[in-house]
This record gives sequence, C-alpha cells and structure tokens, in this order.
Amino acid sequence: MAEVSLEPAVLSTPPLRRVTRSHVALLMAASFGGSIALLVPLTYALALRISELAPDNEEVLGYVTGTAQLIYLALSPLIGMWSDRTRSRFGRRGTFMLAGAALGLVALLLVAAAPTIPLIGLGWVFGMIGWATAGGAVQTLQADIVPEEQRGRVSALTSLATQIGPVVGIGIAYVVSSSTLLVFLVPGAIGAVLLVLLPILRPEAGSREFVPATRMGAKELFAGFVFDPRKHPDFGWNWLGRFVFFLGLYLNTTFGTFFYAQRLDLPVREVAGVVASIGILGVLAAAVGAIAGGFLSDKLRRRRLFSFIGAALFVAGACVDAFAHSLPRLIVGTVLMQLAIAVFAAVDQAIVFAILPDRTQAGRYMAVVAFAQKIPSAVAPLIAPLIITIGAAGAEKNYTLLYLSGAVLALCGGLIVLCKVKSVR
Repeated sequence: MAEVSLEPAVLSTPPLRRVTRSHVALLMAASFGGSIALLVPLTYALALRISELAPDNEEVLGYVTGTAQLIYLALSPLIGMWSDRTRSRFGRRGTFMLAGAALGLVALLLVAAAPTIPLIGLGWVFGMIGWATAGGAVQTLQADIVPEEQRGRVSALTSLATQIGPVVGIGIAYVVSSSTLLVFLVPGAIGAVLLVLLPILRPEAGSREFVPATRMGAKELFAGFVFDPRKHPDFGWNWLGRFVFFLGLYLNTTFGTFFYAQRLDLPVREVAGVVASIGILGVLAAAVGAIAGGFLSDKLRRRRLFSFIGAALFVAGACVDAFAHSLPRLIVGTVLMQLAIAVFAAVDQAIVFAILPDRTQAGRYMAVVAFAQKIPSAVAPLIAPLIITIGAAGAEKNYTLLYLSGAVLALCGGLIVLCKVKSVR
C-alpha cells in the first residue's frame, strides 16, 4: 500500500549512473505500452464508437476527448506531487504505472460497452486519467534516472516507441475491427502488460527513502500548478514553445480518422486499414527522426537546432496534407509529419530533463511540463470543430484551413525554443 511521507526532506538527489541497455529496453516497452493504450482510442476507436451512436456528428468526438483532457489536466499536478511523495516496493513512479494501467483497462471496457454518448464520455475520463498517469510516470522516471550524456538517445528511443505504438495499435484494431469490444480491449491489454513489466522487473532503488517531505496543504497543492518563469526563464520559454507546437499538432490530428475518410471518400470503419498502411512508412520515418535527432543532439551537444528542424518538417508535412486529395499525397504529408514529431519530441524531451528547476520534485515539474502538451490536447478538440466549419460546403469540412492553422502554430513553437532557451545549446 502506497503512503504519503511527511518526514524530513531529502535535500539532494542521488548521483545519476548510466542506465543499462536492458533498462532502456524496458523503458521503451513501457513507453510503447502507454502509447498504444492511450492513442488507439484517441485516433480511431473512439471515432468508431461515436460514429455508431451518433453518425454524422463528428464534433461529438472533440467534446468527449476535450472534456477528458481538461479533467486530467486539472488532476495531473496533484498526481505528480503524490507520485513524488509515494513509498512503495514498486517505487514512486512504478506504483502509478501499475495503478494507471489497471484503471485504464477497466475504463476501456466501459467505453466499449457504453450504450450512450454520456457514458462513453464518462468512461473516457477514467481512461484518460489511467493511461495518461501511467505514461507520465514512465517519463518522470526517465527524468529521475537518466544522466545528461544519455538523455538525447534515451529520449529518442522512448519517443520512437511512443510514435510506433499507435501505428501498430491501429493495425491491430483493423484486424479485429469486426468487434468493437476487441478494438478497445486488445490494444489496452497489450499496453497494460508492457507497462507493468518495468516496475516489476526493475523496481526503483531507494524509493522508500528518497521522498520530498513538504506537507500537502492547500498552499502546496496550489503551488503544484504553477512555477515562476522569472526564476526559471528557460523552463518557461521551453514550456511556451512546447505549448504552441503541440497546439498545432493536435489541431492536425484530432479529426484524423474523419479527415482521411473525407479526402479518400471512405466509410469511417474502413479508414483503419488506410491509416495502418500509411503508418508502416510513418514508423520508418519516426525511427529515422527520433534516432537521428536524439543521437546527433547528444553527439553534437546541440538540442535547440534539432527542435526547430522538427518544427520546420512538421510545417512541410501539414501543408502537403492540407491540399492532398489522393492517397500518394496523403502518404507524403503524413510521413513528413511523423518524421517531424519524432525529431521534436525526442530532442525537446532531452531539453526538459536538462532544465527542470528541481529534480527532487520531478513528478511535480514533469506534470507542469505535461500542461504544455495536455492543454493543447484538451483545447484543440474544442477549437477544431469551429475551424473545420469555416467556409465548409455542406458535409465537406474545411480541413485545409485546419491543417494550415496547425502548421503556423508548429512553426511558432519551434522558433520560441530556438530563440529563447539559452542554457541549452
């Protein structure tokens, strides 16, 4: 049973040692598991379920996913501080991997069986909390244990696993698409198994002693949601750059299933096969982007430049997709965006690990960093339905404007990181 510590604070973190290859492999497996379990519902399964209960009402997907994101957003700093203070034989972060996977799996069963849209929305609130908590714990563990000289490559490999997860998951969902229950359950079960391997096989050493001890009063709870950008300007600028980049990204991915269905004139249920086929090339692009960005940024000791390169590549891919009405052009645009996301995510994650204001409170600060991604993921599904209706003709939504808007925001995010973050090259 996990408990909250109120004992004297530990004033310094233990020295970081190089992580072994087997440990990196488990981190990759956990990252893959969290990604497949969270993103398959977001990118396909929820759209399929909603199209069954509310056909021709695409905006419902945005409201369901956006509401769940907002609720998790409000809870994530509290979960992060709880994680910092947790004692367990599975470690501070491992406990939340296990609990998050269990909650997420139960929630997927509820969503798959829910007979109404409100119940789907309620189920996905718990699904989002569970899977996002588990995935966040994996990232926070990296901040705890990975030394500076390995951050680029480890971030690259775990980011690659995160990129591959939903692509593989969509392929699995397509294979079992005749059963809505299996579309949710199979990716979720795979994700849960891969997540729990890490805390079971490699529990965190010393987690029973290494806990911050500030009491969890109202002041401390409120402080968990904020930081002072004047004291930590690089952390603040990087947060803003991530926020703007991910807002552009989520504008372009929220309605991905419906976008492909419209541009290729296909039923929603058949889109999974197309997405899985394109995803094979996307996996290769993500592998190249993550490994090249992460390993080269370690070798050259230059992070910001690679973050901007990722943003620029995203702009190119978004512009291609904005005007694509054939499968070959959609492939080119999607592959470019997968390459871009992999480069940006791997390198910017390494930047985050380097500029955390206080590593003894990594759970708290990683939750604050997650705001820069979670706020856009909550806001974009609420904004996107408005954008796609601007100048829309009948049932044809204005996805061109949506993708161009995402491109502009991604470019601005990359420029902020490149020009404003000073303590990291």
